[in-house]
Amino acid sequence: MSSERQQPGPPYQVIAAQIRARIASGDLRPGERVPSIRQIAQRWGVAVATATKVTASLRVEGLVEAKVGSGTVVSAPGVPERSVPAPAGDPGVPGAPRRPGATDREPYRKRLLRSALAIADTEGLEAVSMRRLAAELGVGPMSLYRYVANKDELLTQMADEAFGELEFPRPGVDGWRADLERIARLQWQLCRKHLWLPRVVSFTRPLLVPSMMAHTEWVLRALDGLGLSADVRMREALTLHSLVLTVALSVAEEAEAEQSTGVTLDGWRAAARARAHELLADGRFPMLATIPEDTTADLDELFEYGLARHLDGFAVLIAER
Repeated sequence: MSSERQQPGPPYQVIAAQIRARIASGDLRPGERVPSIRQIAQRWGVAVATATKVTASLRVEGLVEAKVGSGTVVSAPGVPERSVPAPAGDPGVPGAPRRPGATDREPYRKRLLRSALAIADTEGLEAVSMRRLAAELGVGPMSLYRYVANKDELLTQMADEAFGELEFPRPGVDGWRADLERIARLQWQLCRKHLWLPRVVSFTRPLLVPSMMAHTEWVLRALDGLGLSADVRMREALTLHSLVLTVALSVAEEAEAEQSTGVTLDGWRAAARARAHELLADGRFPMLATIPEDTTADLDELFEYGLARHLDGFAVLIAER
């Protein structure tokens, strides 16, 4: 009998595998909280950075999601993403024969972008660099410049790849309001999946990439035939998108705070409750004192409220026209 033992993977992978097994067995069910970053660090005796990678890797797999106010919970069952295999003859793979031509380059460029998305989803946008991406792919950093000119172009292509994940429904079936609700919720789900995405989108210097332009084109088509001018339709497309991104940015910031500190929003509120009561007790803020404590905790509800009120106002504009 061989005395060799299989070497375990990195600590974060070992811990993630144990939590993954609990989810697969039904010990942890959809909606139930998984161990927090602080609990992982304490239970397995690892650093907070390692515990953060555990949670982030499970989130990338779609097994868990950050629920603001509740921490990290098991996601509802879904279809797992398919990884993009390295095609034979990739020019960036050591020892593989070179295959010139734009068509041949596309599979490897796709693999490069999916690896970059995985790093950003797992560790945050700051972790994405040409050197880190090259190490992830097992190639020299200079080989990546055949596909992207610099990090700015890499981020642009990452955003294009992310927005390209969505499949558009046919507009005009249930009316303009149902169309705008549908596209806004699709973008909201996308931003919840890729928490870094709102950070790379600009309205003053937009990313001129096909997938994002397709979103705008879809909204413009959904608003066609309502008697609105082209500039009003364009402003509506931008305003709707900004509503999604604004709330999604708060989701991202809260998830980052929970990961970096190990304290959920519920835990933070409990720690800050005494100070809040002190500020509200002297009568200076009587209206604020009547607001339930958890009103702002559910950002999904806040998004839905903002979307509904915005579309109410836009309906008035359409009626006036």
